[in-house]
Amino acid sequence: MTQIYVDADACPVKDEAVKVADRHKLKIYIVSNGGLRPNPHPLVETVIVSDGPDIADMWIADRAGVGDVVVTNDIPLAAKCVANKAQVLQHNGEVFTEGNIGNRLATRDLMADLRAADPFRQGGGKPFSKADRSRFLDMLEREVQTAKRKFVK
Repeated sequence: MTQIYVDADACPVKDEAVKVADRHKLKIYIVSNGGLRPNPHPLVETVIVSDGPDIADMWIADRAGVGDVVVTNDIPLAAKCVANKAQVLQHNGEVFTEGNIGNRLATRDLMADLRAADPFRQGGGKPFSKADRSRFLDMLEREVQTAKRKFVK
């Protein structure tokens, strides 16, 4: 059965993901290393993992596979989940695929190297917008439908 996994640390679309899960009657796992208020919805399981680097990512990567959907901005986690054949998308609605994950990893590594070489080259990028939220909802709906079709086969 299709399930949704949300890498919940700093995730601005948890409520939207729960709405889509509810619409499709899917189990949704909200995974973090703490600091989140549990959601009382019966389809939501709040998973609090031990503190440590990438523990939440490992929990998700060990479970997500064909027919599942993962929501994350973490590119290495996305790469693991794409390799496991899960549908993976970012909070802004951009989808990670086998065709783009290699370039995304390379760009991430390049930017990390540039930031390390120049301590003044810091910064976050553009703020999360209503358009990003709307695009996320549209893409999550699409990815859930795709995942459900894969699970049936």
